[in-house]
Amino acid sequence: MAEPLIRLENAHAGYRIAGRQVEAVHGVSLSIHDNEILGIAGESGCGKSTLIKLIYGQYGIHAGGALQLFSGTVTATIDGTQIPGDQLHAHWWDFVSYIPQGSMSVLNPVLRIGDQALDAIPARHRSRGQARLRAELAGFVQQIGLDADVLRAYPHQLSGGMRQRVLVAMAAFLNPRIMLADEPTTALDVIMQKRILLLVRELQRKMRNALVIVSHDLGVHYQLTHRIAIAYAAELVEIGPTAEIFAAPLHPYTNALVQALPRIGEATRREGLEGRPPALTDPPPGCRFHPRCPEAQARCREVAPVLEEKAPGRFAACHFR
Repeated sequence: MAEPLIRLENAHAGYRIAGRQVEAVHGVSLSIHDNEILGIAGESGCGKSTLIKLIYGQYGIHAGGALQLFSGTVTATIDGTQIPGDQLHAHWWDFVSYIPQGSMSVLNPVLRIGDQALDAIPARHRSRGQARLRAELAGFVQQIGLDADVLRAYPHQLSGGMRQRVLVAMAAFLNPRIMLADEPTTALDVIMQKRILLLVRELQRKMRNALVIVSHDLGVHYQLTHRIAIAYAAELVEIGPTAEIFAAPLHPYTNALVQALPRIGEATRREGLEGRPPALTDPPPGCRFHPRCPEAQARCREVAPVLEEKAPGRFAACHFR
C-alpha cells in the first residue's frame, strides 16, 4: 500500500484550561490514504472536530496556540517528502483543505464571496494573475451547479445551502489531495443536506483524492464513506470498512450506535444508549466506555484496552470482543 497522505501515531492533543492539560485527542493512531472517503463518527463532545483540526495542522504557534500537540506525531507525505503536521499550514488549500460547519460564522459578512475566495488562495498560485484566477473560479462554481453571480454576492444575500456550497467550492478549487469536512450539513434541511453530500462525493470521485468527513449521523457515513473511525471520549474505539462495521460491529459502543438506527418498515421502538460521555477533564479509569457498557467486567474498570487488529482491516479497543 502507498504511503499514507497523513499519519497520526499515538497523538495526544488538546487545550490548556485554567492551568490544566485537557486532552480532546487521546492516544489516536490513524492513517489517511489517497482516493478514500474516511468517516469519523461519535457523539457530540467526543473530540471529532479537534481530531480534524489536528489532521489539518491547525495547532501550535501557527494556529494561535489554542490547540496543542502534547505528544505523539502528525506527519504528512507531500510528493514523497515527509513533513511534520505543524508545517501543513504552508500547504493549506492545495494539499489539504477544510470545509467548516456554520458558513455564516466563517465567511466575512462585509466582503463579496469572490474576493474572499481569492484571498484564501495561497500567494504561490497568484502568479496566474487575478483576472485569470477570477475566470477560473467562475468556471469552477458553474461546474458544481452555482451561478457565477454568487461571486459578486455578500454572504447574507445567499441561502444557507448556497453558502455551504460556496465553502465546498473554495475547498476544492485548487484540487487538494485531502478535503476535510467537519459536519458540512449542520443546520441545513434534508434536501440541501443530500445535495451537499452528493456534491462532495462527486468532487472526490473526479479528483480521486481523500475525503475525511465528520458527522454524528451514521446514515451519512453509511451512504458516503469507505472506511469509518468511531470516536468515544477522545479515543478511537473502532476502525474498519464501513459496510463491515454496520454488518457486525466489534465494539459495544459501535454496536449501540448501529442498533439505535431506525429501519424502514420496522415498528420496534429503538432505545438510545443510557448515560452520557464522560467529561474530558475527568475521564474514568480503564475503558472510558465502561460506565455505559452493558458488557463491562471488572477488568474494564481497571485496564484501558488497546486498539488492535481483530480481523483483517478491522480494529477495535475492547477486552472481550
